[in-house]
Amino acid sequence: MKRILSILVFTGIIWAQEKSELIIDVEQSLMATCCWSGTVYDHGNKEMELNIAAMVGEGKTKAEILDYYTERYGERVLAVPKAEGFNIFAWIAPIFIFGLGLTIIFLYMRTSKDNLTPIVNADDTIAYSDEIEQELKELD
Repeated sequence: MKRILSILVFTGIIWAQEKSELIIDVEQSLMATCCWSGTVYDHGNKEMELNIAAMVGEGKTKAEILDYYTERYGERVLAVPKAEGFNIFAWIAPIFIFGLGLTIIFLYMRTSKDNLTPIVNADDTIAYSDEIEQELKELD
């Protein structure tokens, strides 16, 4: 009898822990609607926390809870945008910009200073060109 009771208690603890992990996961996936500057988990929006806990208690899944809040507040309530439609740009653009930056840096580093030709002004129409050249040589 004690063995059966301990199994039931252990099973209840595991079930409660899974429920708690689901609540935390959902809270980290939703933006707090009170201030829109962080997740429910970070800001402690009590109304949403109680509502999420009640939904988990009813047996709803994470997807169902997120769909409920998405229908109510729109996609801005999601902490991470869905990767579909225009939102794909939010996922791909940083990778593209990083790759472009690395390419530019690589090409800049590859350009040897030995390959660069000095700019020579061979225009003799400048007045006092010879005198200027002579003075520049004396400065060295």
